[in-house]
Amino acid sequence: MNSDTLHDYLKLFRSGIDLPDNKASHFFDALLREENEMLLAEVLTSWNEKGTTENELFSLASIMRSRAVKVNSKHEIFVDAVGTGGSRAKTFNVSTAAAFVIAGAGVSVAKHGNRAATSNSGSADVLTALGVNPAVDAAKAEECLNTIGICFMFAPKFHSLSPVLAKVRRELGVPTIFNNLGPLCNPANAPHQIIGVWHNDIVEKIAKVLARLGTKKSWVVHGDDGLDEITLNGETQVGEITGNDVRLFKIKPSDFGLNAASISGLKQNSPESSASLITSILTGDCPESAAVNLVLINAAAPIYLSGKAVGLREALDLAKASLSSGAALGKLNELIAATNK
Repeated sequence: MNSDTLHDYLKLFRSGIDLPDNKASHFFDALLREENEMLLAEVLTSWNEKGTTENELFSLASIMRSRAVKVNSKHEIFVDAVGTGGSRAKTFNVSTAAAFVIAGAGVSVAKHGNRAATSNSGSADVLTALGVNPAVDAAKAEECLNTIGICFMFAPKFHSLSPVLAKVRRELGVPTIFNNLGPLCNPANAPHQIIGVWHNDIVEKIAKVLARLGTKKSWVVHGDDGLDEITLNGETQVGEITGNDVRLFKIKPSDFGLNAASISGLKQNSPESSASLITSILTGDCPESAAVNLVLINAAAPIYLSGKAVGLREALDLAKASLSSGAALGKLNELIAATNK
């Protein structure tokens, strides 16, 4: 009933009962209105302990999508490369770096992201350190997407989530349902996505939700080493969505023509250090071949998913060419210029 309060939902979750579909909208509004930080923390924590269901994710993602400020793309084919955060790896912002490589390869990118909630550096944080203004409005994001082939959509500008809720998420310091919801709610409705998730157990669940929401061809990935990206260090679990179909399989670096490598030396502790590493990758000055290859492998997958390449090895060649030609760096410089005028 619409008279239910957030306390009632807390009791529900503590009893192990899932959120009914017909109460999702009311519950979402109650979350956004609530200013009691302790209550919000208790609700999010108890929901984590209960476990989030596919239906809960689908219902709330549908609500968030319907209420989002929209970005309209002139491109029929474009991608989003995004992660849930919450990974134990604490590497640099791989998908953000990959976005410039993808765009430089001729595949437009509508990247959706936020500041860090559970990591050292969110996509908005590292973009700021790179000189990009991440907090542009929908009109400017749309202009960037349609003219230079890459844009960044800063989640708080496109979704009406409360600052109190954001503060509670940061203070909890652990992944919550909102880590999983964000990547499912791209304001440009990108038809192709690669979503890195923080735990292997949710690969299939997120893939099934994405299939229900509607996607052409996308991947949900989790590295066996805990990385919420495609990893160089062993195998990566993939949930591939093609229309309504979901298929699970594993990939490894050799599928892209690369050797496996440790990524343990790629940890970064701030947006500034992450930005420095990304800059060195894009300029061709990075001494860490593992960092370069990690970006290449995570750019190649969306290039392949877009249909620009017929296989992963061809996609990797396109990603390499984007870097070596300076096209990827050019896209960063174009985005810096466009978002600061």
